[in-house]
Amino acid sequence: MNYKEYYAKSISQPENFWKEQANTIEWYNKPEITLSEDENGYPLWYKDGELNVCYLALDKHIQDGYGDQVAIIYDSPVTQTIKKYTFSEVKTEVAKLAGGMQSLGLKKGHTAIIYMPMIPQAAFAMLACARIGVTHSVVFGGFAPHELAIRIDDCKPRLIITASSGIEVDRLITYKPLVDEAIELASHRPKKVIVFNRKLGARIPFKKYDVDYDALVYGSEETPCVAVNASHPLYILYTSGTTGKPKGVVRDTGGCAVALKFSMQKIYNIKEGDVFWAASDVGWVVGHSFIVYGPLINRNSSIIFEGKPIKTPDASTFWRIIDEHKVNAMFTAPTAIRAIKKEDPNGDFIKKYDLSSLKTQFLAGERCDIPTLEWYNQHIPVPAIDHWWQTESGWPMIANMLGVESLPIKPGSVGKAVCGYDIKIFDEEGNEVQANQQGYVVVKLPLPPGTLLDLWKDNLRFKAGYLEQFPGYYFSGDGGYKDEDDYIYITGRVDDVINVAGHRLSTAEMEEVVASHQSVAECAVIGINDALKGQIPLALVVTKLYDDTEHFQLEHEIIQIVRQQIGAVASLRNVVIVNRLPKTRSGKILRKLMRSIADGDQFQIPSTIDDEAIIDEITEVLQKYEIGTFNKNNNLTN
Repeated sequence: MNYKEYYAKSISQPENFWKEQANTIEWYNKPEITLSEDENGYPLWYKDGELNVCYLALDKHIQDGYGDQVAIIYDSPVTQTIKKYTFSEVKTEVAKLAGGMQSLGLKKGHTAIIYMPMIPQAAFAMLACARIGVTHSVVFGGFAPHELAIRIDDCKPRLIITASSGIEVDRLITYKPLVDEAIELASHRPKKVIVFNRKLGARIPFKKYDVDYDALVYGSEETPCVAVNASHPLYILYTSGTTGKPKGVVRDTGGCAVALKFSMQKIYNIKEGDVFWAASDVGWVVGHSFIVYGPLINRNSSIIFEGKPIKTPDASTFWRIIDEHKVNAMFTAPTAIRAIKKEDPNGDFIKKYDLSSLKTQFLAGERCDIPTLEWYNQHIPVPAIDHWWQTESGWPMIANMLGVESLPIKPGSVGKAVCGYDIKIFDEEGNEVQANQQGYVVVKLPLPPGTLLDLWKDNLRFKAGYLEQFPGYYFSGDGGYKDEDDYIYITGRVDDVINVAGHRLSTAEMEEVVASHQSVAECAVIGINDALKGQIPLALVVTKLYDDTEHFQLEHEIIQIVRQQIGAVASLRNVVIVNRLPKTRSGKILRKLMRSIADGDQFQIPSTIDDEAIIDEITEVLQKYEIGTFNKNNNLTN
């Protein structure tokens, strides 16, 4: 069956289509009801099914005779460590960790936070939670205590699992003091903190609630998998919201398992036994779907990479890993390829390695510019496929479905709609627009299995954010257009969430932090184009009337506050002082206008602007500080 017919069936007969896909995984109780609705009238998949994702990822393969196959390859150039774990080895540690968690009082329905670097124990912790029906929330290890505290108060974990440290190119990041500080900041108090000591010399201040990871695993018996309902929350993953308060996206268990098995085979064209590498982090949705659950459910060897595309030790790292571990398909953000391109523009490192095992390169997380695609294809003759999805969807929404039919690649496009996603481009009134006309990217309900079930304990925000703007449709928050061949192009966020190197960050949250500085009277944070990271934040501040703080001092202090409150991942580098901010007569700050000025885009002056003279003022300031398109080297990288 070709793509067109296969996709059409998924849209016209969604129940039959996804009932067939449910047969590709093993259930404790196979669902009789494929599609129904929850108490709020939202579509629900496999309502009466029971299963366990940890069983599908580990135990099933061992029972099928594949216990000695490598499940996880840990490659850490920052610690110069390579270690391989078979499915049997992973299952033993996961089952013991899960047993230890039960001995600490954890049971089905409880929540736990995982705050760890890119080490195998992060994946073990996720799988151990899934094994006993504990809903996990992985918090990216680069987030500051304030951010961790917000998540502690929202999902109220009984347990936190952490490590002694993360490691960067030039420094250790001690995790345990950050966790202790977050617990002090939070209103909710977790009962226990499990600490994995990496023995890298990091300080581990002992608290009464601490439990040693190794001792817990060593002293515990293996515990069996617990059956959970298909709609049981597998995990909560927080993504930035425009209000500054993170949104806890809830993923169900049954739909997720079906969708990820489907993704591995039909989208990524990965066969059981292949080696798959998603060069991301378990703190992001890519890590959940395509480092841990997807590859392991599909019986693939998955690589956990602790390092950077450059400087660990150089721009050859990706190619060395592909060669050494015989990677069949790789997934990374365009940022990584741009960083490598900058360090090795002629591809000299690429020539030193045997990349013959690599069949496909997948890119996602942000818009991939055409020059980056062209550079990649110039040096590596495999398809480089851009595709698009979100934390909310949990798996690709628009792609080239290689496991169904390999379609021609159109540079700049993220492909065609994936099975189950009836994607439309709407204008502001909810009318579908013509080909090549830009509008809002929306998806007709029901969304397919594996997409967000709700926002954690906040159904009103879920409805307001995704369902109310266009009734009957999921609003993605992105803009885009379709061409005459139904290829889809994503133009970017339509709200105030920016995408920094694949990390979605709230400018509203950054503004709140910037505004807390004693010299700042008013501020706006916008995302401007960056050649390396896609977008970076720029803070424009109006200082208090009689404040005489030097610009360089103010910039340094604000950058430090943002780093402390949000984390280095925010990548705030530029703070500029302006006399005033452009606003409408009603007082709304015109952020889109400022973005257009900084990026050198054409713009139309809003009829509601308070004073047109502000446009020249903002332009002059950006020229003075050489920000954005006014960078003297014509290079937006900071």
